[in-house]
Amino acid sequence: MIFIRKLLLAAAFALALPACAPLTTQSPDGSIRPLNASADGEDKHLMLFGHDVVAYFTQSTHRKGDPAIKTVIDGVTFRFATAEHKALFDKEPAKYIPQYNGYCANGIVYGIPWGGDADSWRIINGKLYIFGGQGSRDGFFVDVPRNMALADKYWNEEVKGSNAFVQRVKRYIFNRVPHYKTGEELADEVRRTGGGKS
Repeated sequence: MIFIRKLLLAAAFALALPACAPLTTQSPDGSIRPLNASADGEDKHLMLFGHDVVAYFTQSTHRKGDPAIKTVIDGVTFRFATAEHKALFDKEPAKYIPQYNGYCANGIVYGIPWGGDADSWRIINGKLYIFGGQGSRDGFFVDVPRNMALADKYWNEEVKGSNAFVQRVKRYIFNRVPHYKTGEELADEVRRTGGGKS
């Protein structure tokens, strides 16, 4: 019965492919892929829905960038709130690009490039991590070293360079990682351990 459900779900995904904008928006041809992106006008691969990745470091907040102040790297557009932020980014882009290209860090722990809210983030060891909300961030902070190691492993071994949609289907439907937890199980772990102090 489980196999039949998975097969039906895969068929539904296949039928939805032509209408699935994230299929190409989040998986451009360049080196920065997959990424948490949206399309906005001429910006077909807009990182973090247009939020200024430098503002997290300089202003300790998330802030929308100005469409007129931007940098494009390998087809990916980064918008900035100020010309100064653009200059900082242009000097050292790798310092500011979010880990896992803006996907929820806790999702990458499970090999799933999904989500990532610009207003749910933390800087850890000088690097920007984005989360899919408070619950995901709390789950990640239950055991940061373990979760960071798992996320780095899955990002480097299978997610980086992949098609986000295909990777999500693979890991979420057909081949979940051995340590997979549902949202409810993760919330229970946070409550039980008193973790998630972020």
